[in-house]
Amino acid sequence: MVNATFYRTGGPIYMSTAGETPLTRNDVDNTYATELAAATGGMVVSVEHRFYGQSNPLPDLSGNSLKYLTVDNVLEDFASVVRAIKANETATNSTVIGLPVSVASESPVIFVGGSYPGAVAAWMRAKYPDLVAGAWSSAAAVYGRLENYQFDQGFGRHLKTAMVAGGGGSGCAECFAQAVADLDQILLSGDAARIAAVQERLGIPLLGTSDLANILTVLATIGALQPVTTVSDPVYSTVCVYFEKGLNQTTDTKGSGYSACLNSYIAMINGLVAQSGLTPPMLVALGNSSLAVDNTALNQPQRVWYYQMCTWFGMWQVAPPLMSNSSSSGLVGYRSQLLDLDYFQSSCPKKFGAQAKDPADVDSFNAKWFEILRNTSNVLYTSGSLDPWRDSTVDTSWGNLVDPPGASVVLTIDGATHAQDLQPSRSTDLLSVKQARMLGKRLVKQWVRQARRDSRHRYNC
Repeated sequence: MVNATFYRTGGPIYMSTAGETPLTRNDVDNTYATELAAATGGMVVSVEHRFYGQSNPLPDLSGNSLKYLTVDNVLEDFASVVRAIKANETATNSTVIGLPVSVASESPVIFVGGSYPGAVAAWMRAKYPDLVAGAWSSAAAVYGRLENYQFDQGFGRHLKTAMVAGGGGSGCAECFAQAVADLDQILLSGDAARIAAVQERLGIPLLGTSDLANILTVLATIGALQPVTTVSDPVYSTVCVYFEKGLNQTTDTKGSGYSACLNSYIAMINGLVAQSGLTPPMLVALGNSSLAVDNTALNQPQRVWYYQMCTWFGMWQVAPPLMSNSSSSGLVGYRSQLLDLDYFQSSCPKKFGAQAKDPADVDSFNAKWFEILRNTSNVLYTSGSLDPWRDSTVDTSWGNLVDPPGASVVLTIDGATHAQDLQPSRSTDLLSVKQARMLGKRLVKQWVRQARRDSRHRYNC
């Protein structure tokens, strides 16, 4: 899709992808890249990722088809589009790739993306520096982890600040973790009556204990990826507001024998389910990991993403390893111990066959796709200090991978969550988010000027 509303001859082309979701008009009309285009006379071009939405090179999503879903193939798809744009110097040729206007060959390409598309942006600049003049890579989890228990530690950092920001004091993280531990005592007890009773209270019966634990964590962490603003913190309003009540409650008002923290957790889940509009049968269908493992029909983004996790970089969001002294390790359990590597990995061969039997070779993945970024120039890596994905970004993985300013720039956005800097501007944006955008805009203009100088030099030669 294309938004050429603001394009002036020679202006930059802001490339992006919707990543692991189908492409929509919002991807070109309602992002910060759109604002960049308006400020710089640029064009926004967003390209759908192979095997998502309508971009299906093969007729199904079987393992035999998805074996063509590799990082190299994905990047070459986007590179092919850039080459076509660069070759498009006449209005007649513009219709070949769907551009509404003729594009000047000297228009530099800036790849922009947040979350997984942020990783694509950085990789595009690293692999195709002759095609991509610069990249804005926000919240990009470029460092693969087979067991990504760090995700929850990031969530915990947010829990520790959310109540303070919301005016409720402290203790949300501690009460949340206690509730998870109390719930695990029930789920791991083998006592069918106790398990059925707590499932009934949670409003999600008819799921196995591991599937139940997983859907509970998915619900509880929904707010962790939503933007924090000057007037709201979704983690406070969806999670900590319930634990504030639990912390002030000393007796079990429900008569269930549950701790105050577990009762608060149950109230939180009930509230999140009510807000989502999901019915118990819908939650069971979403949470049952044994359903549809052999459904290879197209238009299943969750299945495609699962394949990438099975075969690319892992990133399974598991509970931290049990340690004799968790306080000394610094690791806190914010999800059930039932959610281990085997829970997630065991579905891979069931869904995709023998090629997904073994866990993803994360070491090889990082050796190629993390290390390729080491000396890559003209990339802005941003991550929110409260983003649960932050520990897998360039910002924190192995210290800072990229050598400090000169080659590329690494910025932590204080108080922000996931890819906030590339969301549309709003009046309630944090000052740190606004400052990140100012830096990004300055760097983009710098890259554009540099690309134009280089283009003129090549032409004169």
